[in-house]
Amino acid sequence: MNKLLAILLLALSLPAFAALEVAGVKFDDTAKVGAGDTVLNGAGMRNRVFFKVYALGLYLPQKAASAADALAAKGAKRIAIVTLRDLTAEQFVDALLEALKKNHDEAVLAALQPKIDQFRSTMLSIGNAPEKSVVNLDWLPETGTRLSFNGTQKGSDIAGEDFFRALMRIWIGDKPAQDDLKEKLLGKTQ
Repeated sequence: MNKLLAILLLALSLPAFAALEVAGVKFDDTAKVGAGDTVLNGAGMRNRVFFKVYALGLYLPQKAASAADALAAKGAKRIAIVTLRDLTAEQFVDALLEALKKNHDEAVLAALQPKIDQFRSTMLSIGNAPEKSVVNLDWLPETGTRLSFNGTQKGSDIAGEDFFRALMRIWIGDKPAQDDLKEKLLGKTQ
């Protein structure tokens, strides 16, 4: 009996590595982002009308229950996107830029414009994003926002955490791309 109790206690003390699944896409509980360790804060699916567009996971240095806490988190972060349908880079980037406009005033957008232009140019260089493409938007405190497509870095890093926070606001800002997705990314519903 003592042996069984010891095994049970050992099993309960081990960390759980169950991935969260969204629309057939598994998001690991943790991710190494540059030199930083992150945890999955939440994940959900972006729908447009009745189409499944992409699954998205938000990784932060530690769990955050509010958008303000997520935006203020210090350390590496990741927005992990997996396409659920074929998209052109132009469709993808245009939707992201439209959502940026909804969450920022003209003065902020004007200040961010060179970074937005760099990001747009890099995204457009990808061409097409077939179904199951993996797009990672990483905040690396040492270098900036890094765009990776299917595991390969695209373009150069974009300096300044202001740009990464602007990207985060697309999904967790005051006017998110989708309300229920915001709630899921903040771990409120799964």
